Amino acid sequence: MATEEKALQKELTVFEQHKREWLRNHPGDFVVIADETVAGFYPDYESAFKAGLGKFGIQASFLVKQLWAEEPVYLIH
Repeated sequence: MATEEKALQKELTVFEQHKREWLRNHPGDFVVIADETVAGFYPDYESAFKAGLGKFGIQASFLVKQLWAEEPVYLIH
């Protein structure tokens, strides 16, 4: 597995481990995670992404993911 895939898997694991807890206080917000570090919660993707760049830098990989009780399903035809 590539390094980026391992990092993404770790970040998704952190997200899933804390999702229920975070949903109580941050429903609909975007969380920023790099490795196992949570950089915070933001009301929109743009501010979350900018915060991730500010905290981790342009060369780092990080996850920006919205907190939903149920993931939306998108259909493309």
